[in-house]
Amino acid sequence: MTDGTGALFALNEDQIAIRDMARAFAAEKLAPHAVEWDAKKHFPVEEMREAAELGMGGIYCGEEFGGSGLTRFDAALIFEALAQGCPTVSAFISIHNMATWMVDKYGTPEQRARWVPGLCRMDKFASYCLTEPNAGSDAAALKTRARLDGDYYILDGQKQFISGAGHPDDFYVVMARSGGDGPRGISTFVVEGGTPGLSFGANEYKMGWNAQPTRAVIFEECRIPVANRIGEEGMGFKIAMSGLDGGRLNITACSIGGAQTTIDKSIAYMRERKAFGKRLDEFQALQFRLADMAIELEAARTFLWRAAAALDRKDPDATQLCAMAKRFGTDTGFKVANEALQLHGGYGYLSEYGIEKIVRDLRVHQILEGTNEIMRLIVARGLIGDGK
Repeated sequence: MTDGTGALFALNEDQIAIRDMARAFAAEKLAPHAVEWDAKKHFPVEEMREAAELGMGGIYCGEEFGGSGLTRFDAALIFEALAQGCPTVSAFISIHNMATWMVDKYGTPEQRARWVPGLCRMDKFASYCLTEPNAGSDAAALKTRARLDGDYYILDGQKQFISGAGHPDDFYVVMARSGGDGPRGISTFVVEGGTPGLSFGANEYKMGWNAQPTRAVIFEECRIPVANRIGEEGMGFKIAMSGLDGGRLNITACSIGGAQTTIDKSIAYMRERKAFGKRLDEFQALQFRLADMAIELEAARTFLWRAAAALDRKDPDATQLCAMAKRFGTDTGFKVANEALQLHGGYGYLSEYGIEKIVRDLRVHQILEGTNEIMRLIVARGLIGDGK
């Protein structure tokens, strides 16, 4: 694509340079350590701050307060490239970018000047706090309360499955109920790490995504200034959903990047491994299997680019396209990675080959940023209406 509009399926020189920069960073800083970070549950703070030095802490934030001012299409290229090194790290940087953009997009000039520069440098690591123990797919049913008390709000409640939670350099964009039931009673708040009344659950033991912490975030009489509210009261659900359009594209890109690595690893393995006197890449059945993996992944990538260009243009069907791309791309990414594990045989099941880690990492992409069942619901409502 030459201008991010979807008119031509070719990258321009700037886009190629952005992609190659991210690929080089991933190959040097992420890929060599990905398996070890997974095993040790290591959160690679310094490497992510190095990524921020290259402009990846506020990719689509405005340049006024330190953002890179790039497009959602550019971001898709970056997150796919980073995920070729480690999907877990790429996914956390995606979440950080989503939360940072929400502050930059909806914050006042004073709020943006206060928070966005440090977030773009990743001095602080931003987490997105929407999901609750009893409000996942039905996010508008969240129960965390924000009670106005003079010049402060007092937050009470709990958020669940929060990536990055509990790190000393933490920063939370929180959706809480400041009004009545339903989406119009929700507002958005910033809660900075160290605020009294903010605490955390234990770091969860997970199937994948082990290089980023996941904890419950707990608010008990957590007192924050009114100046920490982002946007007007009642805008929180709209703000949360607008962030998710881009987040869904980012996580799709992470799925595609991780799956691409498994294809690359499979080709290298098949060229070396022999069976029945022939290299594996000489068996036509396996060639066809590899071809199908590449075809399906390229279809997912093309879909991602289409949706990203639509979001950049603010097309009226952008939300629906983002949901379509997320459902198709994350399902395809996991399927391709799982096929790659099968092509590796028993070796694919061993951690040292790096395939099983990617399979575990990509599985959660079908759940987060809205489950793929919810993506189908969004698409269906776009096609036939919501019945109201």
